[in-house]
Amino acid sequence: MINILAIESSCDETAASVCRDGNILSNIIATQKIHEQYGGVVPELASRAHMQNIVPVVDAALKQAGCTIDDLDAIAFTQAPGLIGALLVGAEFAKSLAMATGKPLISVHHMQAHVLANLIDEPQPEFPFLCLTVSGGHTQIVLCKASNDMQVIGQTIDDAAGEAFDKTAKLLGLPYPGGPLVDKYAREGKPIYKFSEPQIPGLNFSFSGLKTSILYFLNNAGTSNVYKEALTVDADVRKKFIEENLPDICASVQQRIVSILLNKLKAAAKQTGIKEICIAGGVSANSGLREGLAQAGKENDWNVFSPKFEYCTDNAAMIAITGYYKFLHKDFAGLDVIPTARAEW
Repeated sequence: MINILAIESSCDETAASVCRDGNILSNIIATQKIHEQYGGVVPELASRAHMQNIVPVVDAALKQAGCTIDDLDAIAFTQAPGLIGALLVGAEFAKSLAMATGKPLISVHHMQAHVLANLIDEPQPEFPFLCLTVSGGHTQIVLCKASNDMQVIGQTIDDAAGEAFDKTAKLLGLPYPGGPLVDKYAREGKPIYKFSEPQIPGLNFSFSGLKTSILYFLNNAGTSNVYKEALTVDADVRKKFIEENLPDICASVQQRIVSILLNKLKAAAKQTGIKEICIAGGVSANSGLREGLAQAGKENDWNVFSPKFEYCTDNAAMIAITGYYKFLHKDFAGLDVIPTARAEW
């Protein structure tokens, strides 16, 4: 048996998981509520919360799995990318535990772990597969030839799709985290407002222009061209417009973001000839994206896969499954490994 303890601390979720022979035995997450009042994650507060949470979270994960530290074969942790202070907490805890026990250490790239979350449960995609990985900080199309052979073949050149959702929510006056609320209201509305799709060559994405057009659209209360800034509408009129049309606005924004994502994914599938298609990352929990992917799968004869919701947002189970496959390849890290806020694959 191969038992892997995994630790995830890249942003504001303190998480730990135990994986045995590729099967997840526990997946514990401590969510930091303190950031809600600030409308976003405050790095210093996140680091402090990680220090408070990491011991009880790891203890809970071991207990739920019925394991002790002596039962472990290796310790995996998120090495990059993320908030450097948050990453340091998880990395130093994992390194200290590895040093004290003599267990091997496994460093994991957070975005690769999102991709391999598709290997946690059955059914699983066959290699090679394409994965659309969408989160608050990343939007990528990944060609996955093996668990240890991945290549980013398309990515955003500016903002991420998750950022576009969150920025829209903030403009609409929705509380943090706003992306899931946009999805919630979108299900109640119709996409009656039209936003242009960026014409970016190749498989790369762009969302900065869409964010700007949404800003102008709301500033004008939907009365003028979304690309023209004409601040003639006062705040009360703007607020009333949003309140009366919130579901339709959310549905319109969500439809455009989803269409941008899926059109690039269709192009990637056509270019590579691959029909094993996956999604991953926090935004992969979005209902509009899942429905759109299912429909695209039917139209293009794809085999479509998506992780359970609990494995879409930041979690340690995806770190554990990645650690398991790295263990099989004897891909270990030294105690001199350091966390990195930004890291290429």
